[in-house]
Amino acid sequence: MAQDYPPDVTRGKEVYGRHCQRCHGPSGWGDGPEAASLRMKPADFHRFGSYLKSDEDLLRTVEHGIVFSPMHAWRGQLTDGEMQDVVAYIRVLSQQAR
Repeated sequence: MAQDYPPDVTRGKEVYGRHCQRCHGPSGWGDGPEAASLRMKPADFHRFGSYLKSDEDLLRTVEHGIVFSPMHAWRGQLTDGEMQDVVAYIRVLSQQAR
């Protein structure tokens, strides 16, 4: 569902810091403190493949997770607005390496 306001990067950074940073790292390189203990390395948002994903693809991943990976679904834990905000922040991180 679309939220009633545009995604906000500042709010997305806060959500990312609370929920995503421990695996994906503070700058999105997939090097968070819990990354070493995972069987599958978390996504590196600076990789070209991540950069090419649409916002809808990223939102779907946040919402539903990835089967057979440590990336679990955030649906029910984050609001629609929070998920869209964090996608906006992930997009900023992916562009910082360019």
